[in-house]
Amino acid sequence: MHVVVLLPVLNEAEGLQWVLERLPRAALERMGCTTTVLVMDGHSTDRTAEVAREHHVIFVEQEGEGKGSAIRQGFHRALAEKADAVVMLDADGTYAPNEMVRLLRALTPENVVIGDRLRGDMAPDAMTRTNFIGNHLLTWLASAMYGQTTFDVCSGYWAFSRGAIERMLLNSVSFEIEAEMFASMVHRNIPFTYRPISYRARMGDAKLGSTADGWNILRKLITRRLLPEPLM
Repeated sequence: MHVVVLLPVLNEAEGLQWVLERLPRAALERMGCTTTVLVMDGHSTDRTAEVAREHHVIFVEQEGEGKGSAIRQGFHRALAEKADAVVMLDADGTYAPNEMVRLLRALTPENVVIGDRLRGDMAPDAMTRTNFIGNHLLTWLASAMYGQTTFDVCSGYWAFSRGAIERMLLNSVSFEIEAEMFASMVHRNIPFTYRPISYRARMGDAKLGSTADGWNILRKLITRRLLPEPLM
């Protein structure tokens, strides 16, 4: 199985180095996986590009701005690289790279496996109180609106089969991308499951704004509930 590890970044030199040094390459090889690392860069101005070159990974400067744009472009590149599976995680030190093995073991040729922070091992300083409450509220609202349970609608740690990526319809530009992926999976009957993961405080400055981005995520959930297919 060819696994593409997709890392969206914006000024994450420290976190990217931490992640790349901890990728479970030996464990993936024992599972029969070959691994390609794809760094989608949102026009960083720090040493992010240099760190990527030092680790000999694929580095692509995305068109436009925003995490959603980076992920969608990364999916296209991963499919072009003949990926059988894609593992997406933030390169800021919040997610443990070795736990992708747990997600991949639950992956089938058609499903998606999502890392569950809210029922996993979350460090006390990993989220502000506002973000903690907001994550639980958005997760509850998503489950209520779509009639299908999600345990962590804003998680940034996912494993996708190639078949699932090919079926999802997305147009998100920013941090609402994870909520839209959940909505698209429900509308398109793409099976998904969850695995508990650990979650730690990020390295460097936060990019996610608790209030404004929370409203954008809620707006995307409402929009995609009314419009099963995005307006492209």
